[in-house]
Amino acid sequence: MISEPPGPGAVKCVLFDVDGTLIDAVDNQRQVWRTWAERYGLDPDQVYRTALRTRPLETFAQVAPDQDPSECLAVLHALEDEDVRSGVYAAFDGASELLGALPPGSWALVTSNYEHRVRGRFARTGLPVPEVLVDAAAVAEGKPSPVPYLRAAARLGVEPAHCLVIEDAPSGVESGLRAGMTVWGVNAPVAVDGVHRHFGSLREAVRDILAVTSGAVTSGSRPRRLEGPAAVE
Repeated sequence: MISEPPGPGAVKCVLFDVDGTLIDAVDNQRQVWRTWAERYGLDPDQVYRTALRTRPLETFAQVAPDQDPSECLAVLHALEDEDVRSGVYAAFDGASELLGALPPGSWALVTSNYEHRVRGRFARTGLPVPEVLVDAAAVAEGKPSPVPYLRAAARLGVEPAHCLVIEDAPSGVESGLRAGMTVWGVNAPVAVDGVHRHFGSLREAVRDILAVTSGAVTSGSRPRRLEGPAAVE
């Protein structure tokens, strides 16, 4: 595992995962999947273990192959939307300070969730929402594919080699690495395989992130608006 930070001027923007990285949503996700599993008479713990490793449709195929995947997804989305409206959320320590200190146009969110839920959670926690937000609807391939992080870099107008990814999960780490970016892991007791640096918490990483992004550009690489169905409005 590489421990040295990127050289001066190497980082032009920071790309953040959301759930588990900036927002503590583990208990919420576990409860959503528990409620979903109980509706189908399934073992909630087994379902949740599967859901941690796979995207929803893949989860349904493994734990409920006899059920209509479209119906399963509709039920899951309804439960997630209700959780955004009524659930209790908290930003990880350091998130507000970090996002508030980064120059506009120098950071983005890259999430496997949907934009309206991210905005709802950020509104509940007081975190700012950047101009560029790449969600599940913005790409045909989700993490661990490199596509989500590459899409964010393109919209920011920055080369992948100049991007710093902040992640907590193996699939997100793999996505950032496959995109050719520097990847730092946070909020895990042990380092995820492949990360260039590991921090036990987001708070521990704040000073280092701000240090390597002190020269982040806010002009000259103007955020780009993509056209077509892949654009996030």
